[in-house]
Amino acid sequence: MLDYIIVGLGLAGVSFCERLEAEGKSFRIISDNSQQASIVAGGLYNPVILKRFTLAWKARTQMDMALPFYAHLEKKLDTRLDYKLPVLRRFASIEEQNAWFEAMDHQDLGYFLSPKILQNHNPCIDAPYGYGVVKYTGRIETRELLKKYHAYLIKNELLVQEKFEYAQLAIAKESVAYKQFEAKQIVFAEGYGLKMNPYFQYLPMNGTKGELLTIKATDLKEAKVIKSSVFIIPLGNDLYRVGATYKWKDKTNTPTAASKNELLEKLDSFLQCDYHVVDHVAGVRPTVVDRRPLVGRHPKIQNMYVLNGFGSRGVLIAPYASQNLFDHIEHGGPLDPEMDSARFTEKYHLG
Repeated sequence: MLDYIIVGLGLAGVSFCERLEAEGKSFRIISDNSQQASIVAGGLYNPVILKRFTLAWKARTQMDMALPFYAHLEKKLDTRLDYKLPVLRRFASIEEQNAWFEAMDHQDLGYFLSPKILQNHNPCIDAPYGYGVVKYTGRIETRELLKKYHAYLIKNELLVQEKFEYAQLAIAKESVAYKQFEAKQIVFAEGYGLKMNPYFQYLPMNGTKGELLTIKATDLKEAKVIKSSVFIIPLGNDLYRVGATYKWKDKTNTPTAASKNELLEKLDSFLQCDYHVVDHVAGVRPTVVDRRPLVGRHPKIQNMYVLNGFGSRGVLIAPYASQNLFDHIEHGGPLDPEMDSARFTEKYHLG
């Protein structure tokens, strides 16, 4: 008898596995790597919504949990994951500069915003109004994290690499059984794959497709993240990640020429040096209608849970949501009401 079966191995699945291991719980993960959102993510942890100069949901709390979490994973997996990088918000006008200083008057937001406008000294970037600097930001190398964690789980015989077959799941009052495994609880952390889950199809997950480019720009020589109409994220070796798009109709993981052209057009509006595209990836983010995660117990099945809906901020949200769900299951702690999936229980009963 296991303590848990976990379905899905993106940032949500990894974070919950880590919580279980820390607490000495037994588990198996079932994943076929079909969901690409965590693999193709930009990986930024940035507490500020830079379009409107507002603080992201629970950003300070999530940052305080996320940074030690990734530091622990770096030691555990013996690999570098956390690259500390300031985020520079390129100002398009004097009005945007003024809006930045107004935002600093908000106490929680002011903690993350530098009061000094940084002048641009990079000839490859058009930024006549300079930059606002967001502090305590960085990039998690999500692809490396998932690759190394996948190998760690295989080495310890904790990962079953297959597509989850819902018809094979048997639910009893005190346990669940899936093929040769029996567990006290099951947690679905499937990302956008939740849309195919018959137990949680009532939840209003939209899914938002995002596409990212990797470019090589030998003259750019930029060590900080630049945020304008798109992000430019330095990766080292003259490589930069450029993104991202937000598309609501296309739900495939296939890169498109239209999104590539959209990204390049925005990039060309302020980048003034030669470059070429070396990679183009796409994935569907698990987004929810009210922009909050989906975390909690199934309305009728007492030992079935969902851990999902992190959208484009999974790097920050995953450790926080996983801790909250674990404490709820094991210790009866309250779920954060803003992400408790019980807010949609009426949709379940309406069928």
